[in-house]
Amino acid sequence: MNAPENARTGPGANRPKIALRGLHKTFGGMVVLDGLDLEVGTGESVVVIGCSGVGKSVMLKCLLGLLRPDSGSVTVDGEEISRSRATREAAMRKIGMLFQNSALFDSLPVWENVAFGLIQAHGTARREARGIAIETLAQVGLDADTADLYPASLSGGMRKRVGLARAIATKPEIILFDEPTTGLDPIMADVINDLIVACTHELGATALTITHDMASARKIADRIAMIHDGRIIWQGPADEIDSSGNAHVQQFVNGRSEGPIQLAFAHAAAG
Repeated sequence: MNAPENARTGPGANRPKIALRGLHKTFGGMVVLDGLDLEVGTGESVVVIGCSGVGKSVMLKCLLGLLRPDSGSVTVDGEEISRSRATREAAMRKIGMLFQNSALFDSLPVWENVAFGLIQAHGTARREARGIAIETLAQVGLDADTADLYPASLSGGMRKRVGLARAIATKPEIILFDEPTTGLDPIMADVINDLIVACTHELGATALTITHDMASARKIADRIAMIHDGRIIWQGPADEIDSSGNAHVQQFVNGRSEGPIQLAFAHAAAG
């Protein structure tokens, strides 16, 4: 997948859309991020892989401003998001997110879930927001009858599609995907992957995804990066992942129980 032709251009077009530099984050003496560096270009789709507990979600929370790194910087369009509340809020208005378990509001019908950002953050009138929500649901393969259903009546795949519709309803410049295929069967996971590719390409959006699903990573990524021990230990074009030459990457990609990642865990347990 190549960066879309309609990716945003103009002053600073060669500047990274997202830049995480030297991120450190500890919890109770446990180092989670240890000098993490990652850049994502405008219109690029980057997928970050890694084992559970290596800091993928902490990285996203630092980007969203939900966590403050102990040191390092997080910039969006060259602006440090922690500089002021106004800077952070301006950056957040550029971002849509598909959460791992969709994180739908059970008390709201589907259309209000999809329109939540439009109404709450952008001040869109409810009637207009409902129309946008129904149009956006159609983009992810859900008909207008779905709009008035409640999340409890939806299948896992439908909930994920509603979550994706909410993520793109405001036409964000950046979309974050947190384990987008978790809990889905292989066929529905592939449907979601196809929708992610189509929706991000249509918007010309920059995409950053965290996942341990290699089928998903291969399909939606322009570039793949791997976190281990709190740092990015390898990154490169998605079609070069199988020839990375990195033992940690090859163990993860091939799902092998033996290798350097296991040794790292064994040493930690022994300590």
